[in-house]
Amino acid sequence: MSIAAQRRQRILDEIASAARVARRDPDDICLVAVSKTRSAEQIEELIHAGQRDFGESRVQEAMAKWPPLIARYPEVRLHCIGRLQSNKAAEAVQSFNFIHSVDRRSLLDALVKEANSSARAPSVYVQVNIGEEEQKGGCGISDVRALVEAVRASPLPLAGLMAIPPLGVEPAPYFALLAKHADDNGIRGLSMGMSADFKPAVMLGATAVRIGTALFEG
Repeated sequence: MSIAAQRRQRILDEIASAARVARRDPDDICLVAVSKTRSAEQIEELIHAGQRDFGESRVQEAMAKWPPLIARYPEVRLHCIGRLQSNKAAEAVQSFNFIHSVDRRSLLDALVKEANSSARAPSVYVQVNIGEEEQKGGCGISDVRALVEAVRASPLPLAGLMAIPPLGVEPAPYFALLAKHADDNGIRGLSMGMSADFKPAVMLGATAVRIGTALFEG
């Protein structure tokens, strides 16, 4: 087994262990490998190990790096996990299967416009600024319901809610708060948890965890 495969299996085992503690099915949790800044060679090692979901933060990087890989591995699914400008909506719709960072109506409208003209409809997560941090993307907590309903009225499938807790504090209360908002809005999908905190995220309901460092560096 390659080093990449060993790292991936260790993460999957930890996800499964956390899921069992919460009496959840580990198969309900998607491991998204955060491949931003990683080379095609590093990515291909994980693909060979069985990884199929990858996350990129920048549209330009994804467009430069992924087309040859997708041509060889068409079963791979790409996730946009970074802040997205409305003027990149066309490229994002063409490049990604999932967009985790829909945080305002203007961005949703731009994505819908491109989806309607291109016959592609990526699934989207509504990003919530769960810690109400000025420097961080995400819609305000009070705006979640309206943006969720706007997505539901659009041709883009609603994948769920996404959030990144504030740095340097215990993340579990923020994961629990996001899960509550999901429950209040009849949403099952929760994109939350990264390399340092994916285990509590899984125990609190994450259906997608975004992991980079632990997968690529161990």
